[in-house]
Amino acid sequence: MTLQMPQADELVLNNKENIILDLKKISSNVLFENEEITPYETDGLTAYKQKPIAVVLPETTDEVSKVLSYCFNNNVKVVPRGAGTGLSGGALPLQDCILVGLGKFNKILETDFENRCVVAQPGVTNLAITNAVQHEGFYYAPDPSSQIACSIGGNIAENSGGVHSLKYGTTTNNVLGVEMVLMDGTVLRIGGKNLDSEGYDLLGLITGSEGLLGVITEVTVKILKKPQSVRAVLIGFDTIEDSGNCVADIISKGIVPAGMEIMDRPLIKATDDYAKAGYPRDVESLLIVELDGTESEVDILIEKVLEISKANKASYHRASASDEERLRFWKGRKAAFPALGVISPDYICMDGSIPRNKLADVLGEIYKMSKKYGLGVANCFHAGDGNLHPLIMYDSNNPKELKKAEEFGADILKYCVKVGGVLTGEHGVGIEKRDLMCEMFNDNDIQQQLRLKKAFDDKNLLNPGKVYPILHRCAEEGRIHIHKGKTKFPDLPRF
Repeated sequence: MTLQMPQADELVLNNKENIILDLKKISSNVLFENEEITPYETDGLTAYKQKPIAVVLPETTDEVSKVLSYCFNNNVKVVPRGAGTGLSGGALPLQDCILVGLGKFNKILETDFENRCVVAQPGVTNLAITNAVQHEGFYYAPDPSSQIACSIGGNIAENSGGVHSLKYGTTTNNVLGVEMVLMDGTVLRIGGKNLDSEGYDLLGLITGSEGLLGVITEVTVKILKKPQSVRAVLIGFDTIEDSGNCVADIISKGIVPAGMEIMDRPLIKATDDYAKAGYPRDVESLLIVELDGTESEVDILIEKVLEISKANKASYHRASASDEERLRFWKGRKAAFPALGVISPDYICMDGSIPRNKLADVLGEIYKMSKKYGLGVANCFHAGDGNLHPLIMYDSNNPKELKKAEEFGADILKYCVKVGGVLTGEHGVGIEKRDLMCEMFNDNDIQQQLRLKKAFDDKNLLNPGKVYPILHRCAEEGRIHIHKGKTKFPDLPRF
């Protein structure tokens, strides 16, 4: 299916050949033939595809600066792209854009154990940072499921999280500094190896900005010393309510696990079939709790968690006796996405956050929606921080099923907001949740955010059409008016 995009700039499209020739004078890595740019026509939200004018793969910050400066002066839109693993369409190209891929920025520049940080280029994968420092007993805490492939620059753009976000925070809690290039070619350095800096928290603003404010060309992240002991517990429940109550009780007792995940019965079966993790098959929900610290501390916490689980009617529990067994507990959860790919032709991975005490309520509502739309769903949760990931199964060969999947996903996110949650936890807004922004923000809220966007990108050339429903013809004025979820301009193409 081809996604309907905002109105293209015909002047830019008619000047396509000259733009490509000009870019080739700046960079030796310009792709424009159909077979060359096809791999860049989509990201992890694979239901939608659109080819750009060309793909530029710069190798230096200076090259990025010159490309952006050229595009700024010639009013050419730019879409930044990391590894393309994003799940909200944030790196989806536009018909009249240049896609700037950061794949050649793939070097770790410095490992500074004294200051406990790593300086890396944005194309370095998340897991590569841990691999570069683990020989000295260090690691990088945020660990999204795609950590073997996703880039650290993309993690910053989306404020990625992962299993261990509960205790150690998302990307924003672990990034110390960035080098970035603004749309006009200006190169900025924000933060560094220090833990804090004076002035506005621009680093907090950049993290999670989804490529709308600048192109990241270098990152500095903090690394942590590996704990003395790490153990995990598998806990099975006969109802999702009991598992949700158990999560709430663990947190209320002052216990902060390194990670705490819930899977429902459909996902337990799918992941166990795929990864052979040894999960119990006769439970409705499975809770994985990981605890770390000193050996004595972890042993005590394991006993406390088991006591809490028994008080919440757990029907199954097993504590890891070795690190190999702990990793096996996580093997299935980490394989959730490929496991669903085995049993369903296609699926959409949703991303929303809710208050922990609403978990059972929201999951019950999701099951009702599943029956309403006639589509299967499997659920996993970063239970400790209320970040849920319903996996909606459908067949893209049936256009009606994709439409139903989209509507199903939108209803889930609307319900998240209704119970006091938010539209996203770690995947970003992109195009997937763009039309749902009005569920959370009123006109004044969005106006203010657009003013901030305009301060960094006055011409609205950097990743336009994402996050905010900006009209092409009024983008220069930086304004949009929304009433009850609808714009005043019915001709705005909807995503």
